[in-house]
Amino acid sequence: MTPTTPRARHRFRRALATAASAAAAFGALSAPSAHAAEPRVPAFRDGFGLTQITDGAVVRGETDFTLTVTSAEVSGPHRIRVFLPSGYAADPGRRWPVTYFLHGGPGTVDDAAAVPALRSDDMITVVPDGGRKGWYADWVMQNTALGAADWETFHLEQVVPFIDANLRTVPDRAHRAVSGLSMGGSGALHYAQARPDLFGHVAALSGGLDFGMAEVRAVVLATELNLPGAWCAISSTAPGTCSDYGPYVDSDAIFGSPYPIFGDRVWKAYDPAAPANLARLAGTGITLYTGDNDVIETHTAKAAHTVKSRLDQLAVPSRLVDYGNGASLDPGCDGGHNYACWAPAFADWVPRLTAAFEAAPSPSAP
Repeated sequence: MTPTTPRARHRFRRALATAASAAAAFGALSAPSAHAAEPRVPAFRDGFGLTQITDGAVVRGETDFTLTVTSAEVSGPHRIRVFLPSGYAADPGRRWPVTYFLHGGPGTVDDAAAVPALRSDDMITVVPDGGRKGWYADWVMQNTALGAADWETFHLEQVVPFIDANLRTVPDRAHRAVSGLSMGGSGALHYAQARPDLFGHVAALSGGLDFGMAEVRAVVLATELNLPGAWCAISSTAPGTCSDYGPYVDSDAIFGSPYPIFGDRVWKAYDPAAPANLARLAGTGITLYTGDNDVIETHTAKAAHTVKSRLDQLAVPSRLVDYGNGASLDPGCDGGHNYACWAPAFADWVPRLTAAFEAAPSPSAP
């Protein structure tokens, strides 16, 4: 009921105003601030042939987010996960070294969550999608069920400059590393060889490094044909999917014929263990890790020792860590082809890489 006298109306209006002010103040204190709760991440601009899909972004926090991009080089949308140092936003004048992590097959960018050492406060870590069986190569066949598959071009000519353009990186080889495991291990060694101008450091874990080995070629064929039993970087996010390498493609799709009698030129040209390719690593920090305690690691150990021996013959310094049954690496490692060994291997490598980054001379500001 509205008061009838002027005095009463005045008191009533004052009471309403007081109540409204109190309600507003209470609301400001009790209601969560949606704006304050939203993590702030760097804004990225499209470029270098990459176009972002806006609703494909996943923000887990200010230092952990995923972009989704499209490119003419690889059919379909593909994700790029980024880990920033915790001090990235607080120190806007600082530039950071970068490590690229290449997942195994048939893994995803989210496998990086199984490697805590990759979340370093001393560097930016970038995890680009490598496909379930991309093998970090520009495929011979571009008309398979997977369509365009120029993975090497996508990563080296698009993702790397895209990251440098959008984040505060130190854009030189002395402050850029590439690493990977299983399929990504051979990819990392190949990328360091293909672009020594980009990468001054490389780590290959449990990789199919020697394409001269019949066992390694057989694994590539098995992934092309989506056959069970191929080497598998067990996904941290999709247990039980390890044998699914995606649609069937021709056995010559990635590197052409694997048989010398039919011409295996592309296999030989790509081969990370070929002496001519290893010679391109002069001046690069090289680290190899492998166990030898299951049927897969037996082969990765053989390949790693072949690479190490050839590097020694070329007088190219390198470090090989063969942790055998895992006891020398970590109590949780059984020497097998799994993240229980790869996570501590990265924990061993990342501090050494950090020291190498810190020892490298700082380039002039771009």
